[in-house]
Amino acid sequence: MMIDASEIKNGLTLLIEGNIYQVVEFLHVKPGKGAAILKTKLKNLRTSNTLERTFNANTKFETATITKRNVQYSYNAGGIYSFMDMETYETYDLSEEQVGYNKNFLIEGMEVVVALYESELLGINLPDKVELTVTETAPAVKGNTVTGATKDAIVETGLLVKVPLFIEEGEKIIISTIDGKYSSRA
Repeated sequence: MMIDASEIKNGLTLLIEGNIYQVVEFLHVKPGKGAAILKTKLKNLRTSNTLERTFNANTKFETATITKRNVQYSYNAGGIYSFMDMETYETYDLSEEQVGYNKNFLIEGMEVVVALYESELLGINLPDKVELTVTETAPAVKGNTVTGATKDAIVETGLLVKVPLFIEEGEKIIISTIDGKYSSRA
């Protein structure tokens, strides 16, 4: 489906020169002289790279329909992450590059959302927060009670997280998938 530049909004997915982009930011600019222009910040959904492009205000864009499916993370074998659609039992495989930083939050049986363009798998979307178990951390030292004091902890996925001093090995904690920071106890 084709749309005008005036219909552009954040979150919209577009096909531009064979690539799939999501609009991150846009601004319609009407300079004193000349025609109006559209300044955009676009995220390539295949590579996750972001670029800034300027278009004429009369440019037409082709929209890309992205399908989202709820899947369950099954396993990782040799850098290939496998997910299974719980309705159709179809499996989806993503490379370590496609999963990227999200690998630090994946545990077997976790439900996530995969994004598909036609039959092409673009990536996964995690919940904003996940619950993980602390597998390694130093014991709290008595007297270390400075406000906001933290220590290093490693969770079951191997991610290193700064946690408050009272967190111990074996405890479940909530971590933000956006920045990888400790949120609270589970």
